[in-house]
Amino acid sequence: MDQELLRALLDDVSAGRIAPDDAVEQLKRLPFRQVDDTLVDHHRHLRQGAPEAVYGPGKSPEQCVSIVGELLAHGRGAVLVTRTDDGQRKALEAAHGVADTANGSMLWRAPAPIDHGNVLVISAGTADVPVVDECLLALRAHGIVASRITDVGVAGLHRLLDRVDDVMDADIIVVVAGMEGALASVIGGLSGKPVIAVPTSVGYGSGLEGVTALLAMHATCANGITVVGIDNGYGAACAVARIIRGRSA
Repeated sequence: MDQELLRALLDDVSAGRIAPDDAVEQLKRLPFRQVDDTLVDHHRHLRQGAPEAVYGPGKSPEQCVSIVGELLAHGRGAVLVTRTDDGQRKALEAAHGVADTANGSMLWRAPAPIDHGNVLVISAGTADVPVVDECLLALRAHGIVASRITDVGVAGLHRLLDRVDDVMDADIIVVVAGMEGALASVIGGLSGKPVIAVPTSVGYGSGLEGVTALLAMHATCANGITVVGIDNGYGAACAVARIIRGRSA
């Protein structure tokens, strides 16, 4: 439930369109509702401006179906599930209809896009694209449509220089990179706009499944870069959304 929906409910009670007892039943779902072993957080939209997302790993298909059903039935915003497997996806679409999908993420009721400025998601390599896709779908759940540039890592810096005008025009940039994670420092050194760096688990042995990129991004001399966890495209999208909400508050 968001602020607008809560105001509408109070207006309906005031105008006599809904009985107080019926309104109480709806409000009982705030701040959360127990669904089997899960406490579905209906209050998150009021607190944070965005609904709860469902993390797929570790949940059974049946649990995913129940949780998504609760969010769809008792909210009106986007419903996002991340990191699903084949069994979860089949069960969810059988129960709740076809979703927009990307790299295991599923999205129902994507909001109409709103002009939030020029958001850019850029990756060092093609192998980083699954994380880019997760980020882009999570951004759509917030009504944010972003541009994308892929495969412009520092091993062929001329590829990035060909798109430098696009980088400089961006208002917020998400940089997705594995190996040594150097692209984040390059972008952070070019642009003075907010940069969110996402290390990926792409790389040879010394990449340590993303740890090398993670540490390099934290140690960057391009001060002020925000770094999220390894492969966390969803977290990067949430960081973008928080920046945008802070600007409009």
